[in-house]
Parts: sequence; C-alpha cells; structure tokens
Amino acid sequence: MLQNVHIKNMALIDEMEVYFENGLNIMTGETGAGKSIILGSIMTALGGSTGKDMLRADAEYGLVELLFEIRDPETGRLLRDMEVPLSDENVLIISRRIYPNRTVNKVNDEIVTVGRLREIAGVLIDIHSQHEHQSLLKKSSHLQVLDRFGRDQIMEWKEKTAADYDTYKALQQEMEQGTVDEDTRRRQLDYAKFEASEIREADLQLGEEETLEQQYRKMMNRRQIMEAIAHISQSCGYDRPESAGEQLSHALSEMEKASGYDPELADLSEQLTTIDSLLNDFNRELSDYMNGLRYDEQEFRLTESRLDRIHNLEAKYGRTIEDVLNYEKAKQEEIARLEEYDDYIRGVEQRLNEAKAVYDADAAKLSSYRKQAGEKLAAMIQEALKDLNFPDVRFEMLFEPKSEPSRNGMDDAYFIISTNTGEPMKPLWEVASGGELSRIMLAIKSCLAEEDAIDTLIFDEIDVGISGRTAQKVSEKLSEIAANHQVICISHLPQIAAMADVHYRIEKSVIDGKTITGIQALSEEESVHEIARILGGVEITDTVLQSAAEMKEMAKRTKKY
Repeated sequence: MLQNVHIKNMALIDEMEVYFENGLNIMTGETGAGKSIILGSIMTALGGSTGKDMLRADAEYGLVELLFEIRDPETGRLLRDMEVPLSDENVLIISRRIYPNRTVNKVNDEIVTVGRLREIAGVLIDIHSQHEHQSLLKKSSHLQVLDRFGRDQIMEWKEKTAADYDTYKALQQEMEQGTVDEDTRRRQLDYAKFEASEIREADLQLGEEETLEQQYRKMMNRRQIMEAIAHISQSCGYDRPESAGEQLSHALSEMEKASGYDPELADLSEQLTTIDSLLNDFNRELSDYMNGLRYDEQEFRLTESRLDRIHNLEAKYGRTIEDVLNYEKAKQEEIARLEEYDDYIRGVEQRLNEAKAVYDADAAKLSSYRKQAGEKLAAMIQEALKDLNFPDVRFEMLFEPKSEPSRNGMDDAYFIISTNTGEPMKPLWEVASGGELSRIMLAIKSCLAEEDAIDTLIFDEIDVGISGRTAQKVSEKLSEIAANHQVICISHLPQIAAMADVHYRIEKSVIDGKTITGIQALSEEESVHEIARILGGVEITDTVLQSAAEMKEMAKRTKKY
C-alpha cells in the first residue's frame, strides 16, 4: 500500500506531503489546480520519463519519494525473489531525484537503474491514465491483458513456447546457411582446411604469448636494465666508501664496540647483523642476475618472429590464442560437416522437424490455456460492464491462428463487443467511444485486480466522457475494487467524490508572488462542501449542499465494506 508521497520542486509544487489510506482515496480540484502534477510526480518516481519542464522554475533539482507498506504476502515474496531488501517493518521507500540532465534513483537507499526501478514498481502499483485506455485500440494489447489474467497457467507454457521457438529458428537458420551447391561446398571445404592447417601448423600454446612478450621486453631493454643494475650494485655493494655495504660494515663495527660496554645494545646489534646478512644476500643474487643477463641476437630474432606470427593469427582469427584455437576447433567441425554434407543436412532436417513438432505441441497447449482463460476473463468483464451501465452488453475474446510461428505462440486474439441488443459483435477499436473505453478499461482492471497481488491501483480521470447514472455505476465499481485494494483516483464527478473513503482537495494559491499547488485531506463537512462545489459551480446554495450531503449518505449505504 502506498502510504506516503513527498514531492519537492516539481512544476507548481514547492513541497508537499500526502498520506494515503486504505480503501478509496479521491482527489478533486479546479481545472489547472495541479491534480495531474501529483499523478505525474508519482509516475516519475516509478520510472516514468522526466524533462526539464517538470522542475519548478529556478530549482536545482526535483524530488519525489514514495513510501510503501508491504502487506500482501505474495507481494513480499515477489520482491524477495527480485532481491529487493525490505525493512523489519516491511516498508519500502522509492526516491527519485531529478536534475536537469540526470536522475538518481534509489530503492531503500540503494541506487538502482531506471529499468530496475520500473521492474520493482510493476509489483507495487498499477497506474491507469487516460493514455492507457487508448491501448485497448491496439489489438496486440488484448493478448497481453489475457496473459496477465491467466499467468498462473499461461506463463509456464508461454516460456516453453518461446524457448521452443528459439530452438526451431536457430535450426532453421542453420539449415538455410548450411544448404549450398556442390561448387560452393568444395570452395568452403578447401578454405576451411587452409585456415585450420595454418593454425595447426603454428602449434600455439596457451600462455605462450605472455611468456614471449616478457622475454622480448627484457631483451629489448637489456641496456637500460644493465645500467640500472650497475647503479644499484654501486649503491648497495662494498666497493666504495660511500656504498651501503661499506657504510653498514662500518656501523656494525661501531655497534660491536658499543655493545661490549652496554649489554642492552645486544638486540640492536643483532638486528644490524641481520640487515648486513640480508644485504649480502641481495648483492649476491644481484650479481648472479647480472652474470645471467645476456643478449643473443638469434634468440631475439626468433622471439620477435614467433610473436609476429601469433599476432598475425590473432588479427585474422581472434583477439587471443584461446580465440584462435577455438576458431580452429570450429573449422574442424565445419570440415567434418562439409565432408559428410548429405548426412549433415539430413541430420539438421530431422532435428528441425523434431523442434517444430515440439513447438507445435507446446504452442497448442499454450493456446488451449489461453482460450480457457479468455472465456473466463470475457465472462467476468461482461458482468463488470453490466455493473458499469452496459445492460445489454455482450463481450467475448476472439482467437485466430497466426500464419507463422512466433515466440508468443500461434494465437492472434482480441476483444469483441456489442453494447446494444441486435448489434453485431465488433472489435473494440471499431465501436468504442472515449467514455466507453474508460469503462471497459475499468471493468478489465476490476477483473485483473482479483487475480493480481498488486496492492495499489491509481486511476487518472477514469470518469472521462461519462455522467449521470453511468457515473454512479463507475463510483460503485471503484468502491468494489477498493474493498480489497488501495485505490487512488483523480476525478471531477460528484458521484465518485462522494464515494471516497478519504477525500483530498487540490488547489492553487499565490504565496510571495509564486503560484503553489497544495493538497488537503478533507473532513466529512469539508468533503460535502467540495462535492457541492463540483455540483453547483460558482454559487453553492443550501439546496446544493443538501444534495451533496445526500450523495455522501447514499454512497455510505452503497459500500460493501
């Protein structure tokens, strides 16, 4: 459940704190008061698009924070499966800080990508905007609705069908690429043998390149190494009075004298002796290194030539020796395939037919579950539409087979509807008006809400294009959904405002020369006055107030919780 929204520096909002409750939360206000800004800010926090125009003028950044209380066990399980950490109080906080050229997205103080933010938001909240009901005009969205409704059975077969399709298409591509005429086959075989032979004759060894490059650098920089070691030997040896070895010998002699006078210096004398021993060992090993450092012109040329050959093969067949060896392995497989071409093609063809049979079987199973779910969903939506003042509605889902296989199965499905007696069933995009689409989407949402674990649903002006008796029916349907879900709704109709469990008024004011949008949770009396304002317009009479109070009382009697 969305408990709290904190908005700062977004459009007309200076800073705002909103506490939402369980049940039906209704926001009303004058046109232009900023209702859409609040919803837009919530959508932005959940990963929606951002822009400079969203920021308040002269603000360095905008901030939206959402606090969710995770009450539903299934929602908690889904979040844990997504490795989203929850507090001991089962609270999740989403925050999005919007700068002119970037955003910072956090979930429980952990920075996340926008994609990750949207994935998490999809588990927590479902937002219906005016734009979304237009998606019903797209045939492809209807199958998405069905798959979401019946996902418990459909998803398993949908995933199987997608995997089957990938296997089938890979084999189909292999068949297309592997089918060649005799002349092409011979050319490919000769070239594959040439490439494999070139690599094999090089006798490459893993780790060889690194060893050779180390030797090559050593030989290339022999003079610089010798000069450096000579200086080190002079500094650390015993040949010069100022060298470390000579100075250390003198110090050791003095220490031995001093320790003869004071036994407490024995430990220091021992440490100095150890240092002298270590320096002797160092000088001896350094001398051995110098004696072993030699330059062999032939060895240098062989090393250089070997590296050139390796680099040439890597330029042709891969970035590393491992890549080149893998390329040779692939060429050997290609040679075997081309040498046994007829057997290979028969094998691919057999595997292709087997893969197609598996796909067909799983796609048929997917289609069967979809049709079962589609029949159930259509019946539920039809009943919900009757509740929304479509008394003679008929609503079904029509299935048509696709002409070609796809990752999404063989189904082409879409909703068909008849809103009046005697009218033929037609696709939604051919018959539904704006107001009808809003009610159809509300009916769909009410049916999906019964199946979804999503706690919170937000509706932005779901009442567009409706009034009168239909508006009353919509308010009752929203209340019905709110019996089991938190519903947040922006509305301009008194019937819906009257049904609110919590009623908020959004209004603009001018403070210190700045226009600011604010929000206020209304008391029972204030809610009646706000409903009266919606009913009566400029002048609110006692009759209008009485009508508003009656609407509020009637709404209370209508609620099922």
